[in-house]
Amino acid sequence: MANPSSASPASREPQALSSSDGTTTAKPGERSTPYASNVMRFLESVGISNPIPDNYSSEDFYSDFLCNHLKTDAVRRGHITCFTTVKPTIINSMGGLHGGVIAAISERVAIATARTVVGEDKELFLGELAMSYLSSATINAELIVDGSVVRTGRNTTIVAVEFKMRKTGKLVHSSRATFYNSPIAKL
Repeated sequence: MANPSSASPASREPQALSSSDGTTTAKPGERSTPYASNVMRFLESVGISNPIPDNYSSEDFYSDFLCNHLKTDAVRRGHITCFTTVKPTIINSMGGLHGGVIAAISERVAIATARTVVGEDKELFLGELAMSYLSSATINAELIVDGSVVRTGRNTTIVAVEFKMRKTGKLVHSSRATFYNSPIAKL
């Protein structure tokens, strides 16, 4: 049996893949031109190549943008409830709540929820944010965003965030955030 490491460099090169109908596809690592042009057309249709307007690149725009879409209802130790409405500014090209907005709201609500049990004398570091996109929240849908501390200890805090339809209570999105707590250095 031949040693694979002794094979000539040319024989170790990825080969073009042939399908059953005889057409050849690109080698692994190469771009497939028809697919690349389709992807570029899609990205351009959703505005990826448009310049960023000046008012969107101002300092702290991200926080102001999110705060305009979240309304706090209740804050208790280990629990925060907010409301949000799916507006045209935060939908994706399919007409549902954009996944990036869901993640951003989850992060903000999780941090606020963790702060209800972790004192200001400790710094929070977001180590993991796991998202589950269960259903779509369409335009003008009203959502309840609930953040709850699942577990807190000396070094970690775990927070669950759920997005539910306000009218039906149906769970549409959920996330789980793991924070690492560390004391702030005193110099």
